[in-house]
Amino acid sequence: MFRPCIDLHEGRVKQIVGGTLGEGGALRTNFVADHDAAWFASRYRDDGLLGGHVIKLGPGNDEAARSALAAFPGGLQIGGGIDDVNAGGWIDAGASHVIVTSWLFPDASLDEARLDALVGAVGPDRVVVDLSCRPFDEGYVVMADRWQRRTDFVLGPATLGALGARCAELLVHAVDVEGLSQGIDAALVERLAEWSPVPVTYAGGARSLSDLELVDELGAGRVDLTIGSALDLFGGDGVRYADAVAFNRSRVRPAVEAPGE
Repeated sequence: MFRPCIDLHEGRVKQIVGGTLGEGGALRTNFVADHDAAWFASRYRDDGLLGGHVIKLGPGNDEAARSALAAFPGGLQIGGGIDDVNAGGWIDAGASHVIVTSWLFPDASLDEARLDALVGAVGPDRVVVDLSCRPFDEGYVVMADRWQRRTDFVLGPATLGALGARCAELLVHAVDVEGLSQGIDAALVERLAEWSPVPVTYAGGARSLSDLELVDELGAGRVDLTIGSALDLFGGDGVRYADAVAFNRSRVRPAVEAPGE
C-alpha cells in the first residue's frame, strides 16, 4: 500500500536526498513545494490516505507540522525531535502516532529505559520506531542523528521481534537510496516482511508504480511504501499521485495479527 509523506525543512515541504542532511556536507534538495504542509495534509485526508508521516528535519518546523496535523487529525504520524516529554503533546495536537529514532540511541545503542518511558507516556499503540539503516558487512545497521551516526543495532528477527512487542509499527528508510529515485532495496523489503511482527513502512528509491507493486508483492501485505521524489506531487515524473491513490483503492489489506495473537 502507498503511504504519503510530508517532509519539513525550515518550515517548508521539501524532498531532500536523506544522506546529505549532515552538518558538514552540502544539502541536496530535489523539490521545494509552493503549497504548505496543511495543503498536503488536506489532500491526503480527502483521498483517504491514512498512516502517512510528517517528518521535521531539524528546527523551525513545529508550526508547519501542527498545521498539517490540524488539517488531518488522527490521520498522520509525526517524527523529528520526539521524546517522552513532548510525545503526548503531539498526540494532543492530532498525531495518530509519534515516530522516534535518534533519541532512542543516545550512545549508539538502544536505550531500553528511554523506550519504556516513551511507551509509558503514550502507550505502545501510539509508538512508531524509526529504524532507518544502511547495509554493512554484518547486515542492515540503524543510522541515527540525521542518518550520519552508525549505531550497533543490526536489523534481524530477534531485534525486530523484541521491538515489535513495544510499538505499533516500524518506519525504515533505506538511507543509501533515499531521495535518488533509482529503485527500492528489494532485499531489505523482503527481510522486513520476514522479520517484523508489526507493520512496516519502507521508504527509499521508489521510482515507478511498479516499485509499489513490487513492495506489495515482496512485503506480503506487511510492508507499505512511501514515495517521495518520484511522485508528481513533489515534482517527480515517475509516479502519478492519482495512480498511487487508485492502487490503494484497488487493494484490501489483510488483517495483521498483533504480537502474541
